[in-house]
This record gives sequence, C-alpha cells and structure tokens, in this order.
Amino acid sequence: MSTVATGLKTANDLEQYRRHLLGERDPRAHRVRVCVGTGCTAKGAKGVLELFNRTAEEAANDGVIVETKCTGCHGFCERGPIVVVDPGNIFYHGVKREDVPEIWRESLTGGRIVERLLYKDETTGQVAKTPDEIPFYKAQHRIVLAYNGVIDPTKIEEYVAVGGYAALAKVLTSMEPKEVIDEITNSGLRGRGGGGFLTGRKWRSARDAQSEPRYVIANGDEGDPGAFMDRSLMEGAPHSVIEGMIIGAYAIDSSQGFVYVRNEYPLAVQHLSTAIAQARELGLLGYDILGSGFDFDIRINRGSGAFVCGESTALMASLEGRVGEPRAKYIHTVESGLHEKPSLLNNVETWANVPQIILKGADWFASLGTEKSKGTKVFSLVGKVKNTGLVEVPMGMTLRQIIYDIGGGIRDDKAFKAVQTGGPSGGCIPARYLDEQVDFDRLTELGSMMGSGGMIVMDEDTCIVNFAKYFVGFLKDESCGKCTPCREGIAQMLHILEGIAKGEGKDGDIERLEQLGTLMEDTALCALGKTAANPVLSTIRYFRAEYEEHIREKRCPAKECPGLFNYEINRDVCTGCGLCAKKCPVEAITGERKKPHAIDQQKCTNCGTCFDACPFSAVVKV
Repeated sequence: MSTVATGLKTANDLEQYRRHLLGERDPRAHRVRVCVGTGCTAKGAKGVLELFNRTAEEAANDGVIVETKCTGCHGFCERGPIVVVDPGNIFYHGVKREDVPEIWRESLTGGRIVERLLYKDETTGQVAKTPDEIPFYKAQHRIVLAYNGVIDPTKIEEYVAVGGYAALAKVLTSMEPKEVIDEITNSGLRGRGGGGFLTGRKWRSARDAQSEPRYVIANGDEGDPGAFMDRSLMEGAPHSVIEGMIIGAYAIDSSQGFVYVRNEYPLAVQHLSTAIAQARELGLLGYDILGSGFDFDIRINRGSGAFVCGESTALMASLEGRVGEPRAKYIHTVESGLHEKPSLLNNVETWANVPQIILKGADWFASLGTEKSKGTKVFSLVGKVKNTGLVEVPMGMTLRQIIYDIGGGIRDDKAFKAVQTGGPSGGCIPARYLDEQVDFDRLTELGSMMGSGGMIVMDEDTCIVNFAKYFVGFLKDESCGKCTPCREGIAQMLHILEGIAKGEGKDGDIERLEQLGTLMEDTALCALGKTAANPVLSTIRYFRAEYEEHIREKRCPAKECPGLFNYEINRDVCTGCGLCAKKCPVEAITGERKKPHAIDQQKCTNCGTCFDACPFSAVVKV
C-alpha cells in the first residue's frame, strides 16, 4: 500500500483515502503475515520475516509478487513464531528460518499446504488449517485484539484501510461532546486497568471539572508478573489506543495527551512513537484535526519500572518528574490530577474499546457480557496450562471455559488446583468455583479481582504457601514505602510466610496474617497496600488446611518447600547408574553399581541435586 504525502483536511478526505487503499488491494494476491510480537520475536520471528522479505525481493525480479508484512501478537504465544498465509488464512506455528523455503515453495507459489506446520490438537488429533478451526481461538470474541495478527502496526494506512479513524471522523462531524460521553456511558464500559470504574461516569466528571487545561492519559504501565495484555495491544494495534484517546479528548475538551509506558517495553514504545508520528503527518493529530477546529496531540513518557506507578496518582507524579508515590484519594484525579489539573486516565485496553463503541453503538457493546460487566476482556493465560497466551472473551465466560476449552486444560493432565486473577494483588480461586462466571463483581465476591487481566493457573504440584509468599515478596519490593501499613505490614506478612515455608511456623501465624491483612486493607494509602494481602487472605480462605499442614506437621503437601519433604529412590526404577551418588554434595547416597541405590536421610540436606541429576526419574519426592 502507498501512503499520502500530505495531511487529510476533512473527514471526506479520510474516507476517500480509505477507498483508495482498498482499491489498490488485489484479493488474489499472495500474502504472508509474520508475528513479530515480543513472544514470537524471542523465538526468532525477525529472522523468519527477514528471510521472507529477501525471498520476496528476489522473486519480484522474476515477476512473482508476494506481499510480506509483520504483525502484532496473535495471542497463541505457546506456538510461536506464527506465520499466516493468504489466500486461505493458513495458520502455521513453530516456524523456523529453515521452514521458509518450503512455505514459499508449497503455499505461496504452489497453492499447497505444509501439513507438518499446521496445528494438531493433542487430545483429538484433529488438524486445523485456519485459526477459526483451533480451539484456542474458537471461543474467543475479539474486539480490541481484532487487528492483532492482521495489520502491520507500523503502517497507518493498514489501520485506515480496515476502518481505522472512522469513529473519530464520526465524532468530529456528527456528535457533540455530551453525546460521545452518553454513548460511552450507555455502553456500560468499565475501566480495564483494575478498578472497574464506569468509564462514562469518569469522562463526565472530567468534562464537568472547572479548571483548565484538561489532560488525557493512557496507562500502559503494566507491571503484573505474567501479564502482557497491554504490551501486546500497544505493539500490535497502537492506532486503536490513539484513536480512543483523541475521541476521549474531544469529549472532555482536552488538547494534550500522554501515554505512560514501561521502559521495559521497547517494542511498544517504538510502535507507539511511529503511530503518533504517522497520525500527525496524516492530520489526525495536532492542529485542526480533519478540519473540525479541534486540536490535540500526544506525547509518550517512559516509566522507570516501578510497579506502584500503575496507580493513578503515582503515575501522574512520575509524569511530573517526581518520585512515583501515591497520594490520598479524597481529591479525585478527574478534578485535580496531573499538574493539579483535571486528568482523564484510562488503561490502554479501555481506550482501544472506544472506537468500536462509537462505530457500532452502545447497544451493541452492552449486548455482550453480563448485567454489570459489559463487553469483552483480554486475559493473559499463563502458568500450568497447556495453551498459554493472550485471550479475549466476553465477560461472563466461566473459568472452566477459559482454562479448559481455550487453554486446553492442565499440563501433563494433572489436577487443577487454583487460578489467580488480578495480578500480585489478586486472589486465588479453587477448583470448586471453576464454573463461576468471570466478571468484575463475581471475582470480588470470591476474594479475588479482575485487575488488568492476569490469569495464572496452578496445578496439584503448586504449594499455596510458596505461591502467596512469592507475590507478597514481589509487593514488598515494589511498595513505595510512603505509608506505614504497606511498608511494614507487607514486610511482616512476608516474614511470617517465610517462616511457615521453612517449617518454622507456629500456632497463631494464620490468625496474625489475617489481622495484618485486615489492617492493611483499612489503613493503607493506595490500592497496592489495600489489596496486597489478597493473595494471602484468599489462600487462607480456601486452603487453610495446607497452611496448617506446614505449621503443625512441618510438611509441604505439594513438595515444593525445601525441608518439608524428603527425597527417596524408587528401587523399581533405579538402574544403579551411580550418577546421583556422584553428584550428591554430602555423600548421602550409597549403592553398588547396577543395583538400586538408597539415600541416607540423616545425611540428606534436601538440596535436590539427585532429583535433578537422575535421568530415569528414579528419585522421587515423598
């Protein structure tokens, strides 16, 4: 596709440009789309793309035209690098550089399919040619991720061609700011960053604030372990975020916007920077946008990696160049935020929903989801699940459907134990609630939260105490330390958990953890401190017996906590190779060659060296 050299002056110019781009397309042309999202790039996707590009250039000299392009994350990160060939929407996974010549020869020029690179269901053996035939994609309903894996995020013309910025044109030519706010309000859209506050209500409050100027901010400071929803959206569809921000700015009468992105997201920063520059060049950002008289521009600010800066007031303090510390919430940021001016802050996923709501209507969006949780939600599905990746599903889908129908169930077909939702401050939900709906209110009732969309699956071998200890340790490191309940409370909670995991727990520890959690919830300054105890309180609520077993029996039922289980050698499996004895640092293993060995429990330090060294899995945990 070609781009235009000068900016678009009117909404009609935008529509004419879209038609021009569509008219250039040859539906019969062969195309290859290579995912270069962070996950696929880590597996060598850029090398695959470079080889496709080089092959296409050489073939063009012989009159063979094949369009190659990069795309954002397809979501099925477990199977990357992902390559899709058109016509046919043929889905190949696990593609390496050495596979490129075969794909070129068979699919792009020969019209045949490379069977060995197709998806094959591990359970049924069924082979899928297109994403629609793959269970991971079947149950999804993609709105904000609709363009990920389809368009090149570095080319604004591709976004325009699929309808991009049409919502902006509609707003600027036929809607008053109040009408825009009413549409977002009627849609029932709630913030996707964790709080779940009604978006329309927040926009109206910002519009009604008396002070000026007003600021629009996108929160891309995604710091949850295991979460990469916002990252993939900024990498794969940056223009959808930008378009949503411009519409929001028009609604509240703002002329300046900011995207706050983690510095650890270099590809997201690169693609956002490119997208903003292209939007300016095309006349969609800056002065007199599409001849409407409306002015608005966006600047990118990089965060320094502080988890607490995901909190609204800490983020704004960081934007001002100060230490990222939260403040008390008795004054809302929509009234006094950045530079003490009205500031409208939404998560990047929230912004990406806005153009679709404007184009398709509030009733369309409100028809999806549950009574109080409308639309879809993007989750990063990770942990002990077969199909890890990025999924977008309607609100109200059950945990079982997400984990088993989309995620394929638990790895190695082990038993499901729990799932943590909501990031480090979320809670753990046990197996008996697998058929509960996933929405804002129900997750809160279960002692967890929606959060930004992290979903970490645990199997039978996961120690609940160790799991809670990990997240409390993370929050201790990430606490800004401004308020005493958070600074001291998390440290004390971690100290107790470490003692329990070492076998040094004592009666009353569980009650002390509960008291600390309640105190922090009531007195901490910001949401980090108020919700920091969720991983502990929810696991005590559902797995109290496991805590008691650690404390009273000095035993870890999941066999994860060193010292709370033993290593033994299965005589029926041991071949007497002697490798475990050679590796043992304390010479606790004895036995004759080619005969079963044994571990002296008096000498054993439970270091696990023998377990790791045995090639026959004869060393077992008991």
